[in-house]
Amino acid sequence: MRRRTVSPGAGLEEVLDTLATAPAPREEADAPAAAAGPRDRSRERDALQTEFAFELPRGYVDDEGQVHRHGTMRLATARDELRPQIDLRVKENPAYLSVVLLSQVITQLGTVTDVHAGIVERMYATDVAFLQDFYRRINSEGHTHAAVTCPLCHGSFEVDLSGGRLGES
Repeated sequence: MRRRTVSPGAGLEEVLDTLATAPAPREEADAPAAAAGPRDRSRERDALQTEFAFELPRGYVDDEGQVHRHGTMRLATARDELRPQIDLRVKENPAYLSVVLLSQVITQLGTVTDVHAGIVERMYATDVAFLQDFYRRINSEGHTHAAVTCPLCHGSFEVDLSGGRLGES
């Protein structure tokens, strides 16, 4: 996904026109989409990505000693955010909130498809910190960018207030 730089004075129509007229990078998998009509292209553009792949810095080691580093996390729902509030483990120890929350939104971790709080508990602290950052980034996408102007050259550009690229910590 390429980011577009928008100057502070640009209107919404100008941005939409730029997006509509900009040539999209073509790949073999996109060949059928290129032949689609305007209505199909707008449907593709409006599609929401709900799952995101990640790679853990260290990896989760299961009971058999197998290391799992690659996984997927889905976007959180309101229910995902509310459910841990009634969990007794969270009521006893508020720090347990992130463990419960991550266990609900991680859909796969290597060959493990049933990710539960016990798995997150046994992860290395660096991996849990990575997943917390990853969770924050995918669930606040689009709200961490700001248009700024350089005081020296007066050039306009966009900065990501959350740090590096998605998935990096």
